[in-house]
Amino acid sequence: MGNSITEYWLKLDAGFFDNKAYINRGISGQTTPQMLKRFKTDVIDLKPAVVVILAGTNDIAQNTGPITIKEISENIITMAEQAKAHHIKVVLSSVLPVFDYHWNPGLDPVKKIAELNAIIKNYAIENNLVYLDYYHVMVDSKKGLNEAYTYDGVHPNKAGYQIMGPLAEAAIAKALNQN
Repeated sequence: MGNSITEYWLKLDAGFFDNKAYINRGISGQTTPQMLKRFKTDVIDLKPAVVVILAGTNDIAQNTGPITIKEISENIITMAEQAKAHHIKVVLSSVLPVFDYHWNPGLDPVKKIAELNAIIKNYAIENNLVYLDYYHVMVDSKKGLNEAYTYDGVHPNKAGYQIMGPLAEAAIAKALNQN
C-alpha cells in the first residue's frame, strides 16, 4: 500500500512480483489522507495475510497542501489499526530519504522524514509490528536518496528496488511468523 514508490516498483522491477501472491496498491502522488480513504477497498476487502504500508513522502512534499508530521503519522497509524482489527499483519515502512523534492523544492524534508520515521518506528515497536527500515540502507551523506538507487532523488531506480526487495520479503516473513 503506497504511492508512486510502490506503484513504480511493478514497472521498474516487475520480476520482484513474479510467482508471488503480492498485490501492488500504489497510486502515484497520493498522500496519507487519500490512502486512508481507499484502505478498506485496496487492502481490507482483499483480506491479505500481511500489508506493507509505505507512506508519507508525498505529505511531506505537500502534494495536497500543508500537513503536520503528527497528522501524517496519525493517518499511517489509523491504517495499521484498521488492518490489525481485520486480522491483517502489518509491516510499517520507513519513508525513503529525500534531500529535496524537485516538484516542490525548499521544504527541508530531511528533518521531517527523520521525525516521521522515528514516530513510525516507535509505534511499530510499541505495538509489536514489523518496522521495515529502507531509510538507513538507501541514504547518502547529505541525508538524501543515494544516487546509485534513484533516477530523481525521490523514486528508486531498478537498483534501488533490488535493495528494497529482500528487505520487504524479510519483513513480510517476519510478520507472518508473529503471533
